[in-house]
Amino acid sequence: MREFLFLIPALALAQTPAPKPATQAPKPAPVAAPKPASAVKPATGAATPKPAAAVKPGAPKPAAAVKPASAVKPAAAKPTAKPLALSTDDEKAMYCIGLSIAKSLGQFELSPAELDIVTRAIADAASGKPQIDLTENGPKIEPFARARGERAAGREKAASRAYIDKAAAEPGAQTAPSGFVYKELQAGTGPTPKASDTVKVHYRGTLTNGTEFDSSYKRNEPASFPLTGVIKCWTEGVQMIKVGGKGRLVCPSDIAYGDRGRPPAIPGGATLVFEIELLEIAPAAK
Repeated sequence: MREFLFLIPALALAQTPAPKPATQAPKPAPVAAPKPASAVKPATGAATPKPAAAVKPGAPKPAAAVKPASAVKPAAAKPTAKPLALSTDDEKAMYCIGLSIAKSLGQFELSPAELDIVTRAIADAASGKPQIDLTENGPKIEPFARARGERAAGREKAASRAYIDKAAAEPGAQTAPSGFVYKELQAGTGPTPKASDTVKVHYRGTLTNGTEFDSSYKRNEPASFPLTGVIKCWTEGVQMIKVGGKGRLVCPSDIAYGDRGRPPAIPGGATLVFEIELLEIAPAAK
C-alpha cells in the first residue's frame, strides 16, 4: 500500500478592526419656560376681575435624556472573508500550504477555540515571541494526539459496525473468522493464491462513506506485492479470489490500519472497503 504524506507549514489569520463609535453627543433642544398667569394684563375698560388664587407655574419637564453615541455599543461586525487574488504561482503555493495545514490538523478534531490557540502560536512564532518553550513543552504533543486519536477511532468503529453487519447480510457474502466480509463480484477461472505468493492486482479502496483514498485504476498501473507484506485483511482475503476474478473485501480497522489509521486519508478506526481484481500469481522466489 502507498504511504500518505502531508505538510505542516504555517497559517496566518487576518483580524477585522471593530468600527469606531461616534465621539460627539447631540445637544438636547432648549425648552422655553411658560409665563405665569399673574403676568397677563386685563383688557382696557373691562371690569376688574377678582384676583384669583395665586397659581404657581408648573416646572417644565426636562426633555428625555439622550444617550450619547459613545454610550451605545455598536453591533458586532461579522468579518467577511474576501476572496484572494491568487494570480502568481507563489501565491497559489502559499495558499496550498494553508490547505495542507488544515488537512493535517483534521486528525486532532480541534474546536474553533482550540484552532485559535494554534493560529496564535504560529503568529507568535513568526514574530519571534512564543509564549512557551517548544523544547520543554513539545513532548506534550504526542499524548494529546494519541488521546484525540483514540476518541475519534472509537467513534469511527462504532459507526462502522452497522456497515459491516449490512455487508455480511448480503446474499453470497462470507464472514471470515478474523472479521472481514468477502463477496465475489466476478467469478475467476484460474487458481487461488497462497499466503506465500506474490500477486498482481487492480484495486480500488474507499471508506464506508464512499470516499476513495487509493486506486490502481486511476494510476492505470496494476500493483504487485507479496501477500505477506500487506494488511491482514488482504493477506487472507485475496486468497479467496481466483485469477481473473474480482471480489470485495470489507475490512474492520483491527485487521486494516487500526486505531492510528493513515491520516489524513484514512482516519483511525476506519473500516475499509476494497474491490480487488486478481490478474496474476507469481510464486514466491526461492
